[in-house]
Amino acid sequence: MGTRLKILSTFKSLHRTRMAVFKDDDKALTAARLKINDEFRKNKEETSEENIKKMLKMGSSVEAILRQGVLQVEHVGDNKLLLRPRESLLLENVPYSDEPRKKE
Repeated sequence: MGTRLKILSTFKSLHRTRMAVFKDDDKALTAARLKINDEFRKNKEETSEENIKKMLKMGSSVEAILRQGVLQVEHVGDNKLLLRPRESLLLENVPYSDEPRKKE
């Protein structure tokens, strides 16, 4: 895959993850969109293949952290929070078992 396609793929992947992670939170969606676009725009003139590879690796790492480590929490009253886990996070949350899980 060419460098331009890798850059575009990383850009789109970050935005798709942003949409899933911050669903229904307009403020966070806007802030994440602006940050992603700003970072890509800021480095758009970069020509060094080594630097581009480092930035792509960083983008992929950020996408993975967002996808795997960010939970939505909403204040619903005094001293009360509502946790909104995504379906993909719930799949990893299984009790310990000595028996390996069977693939379905």
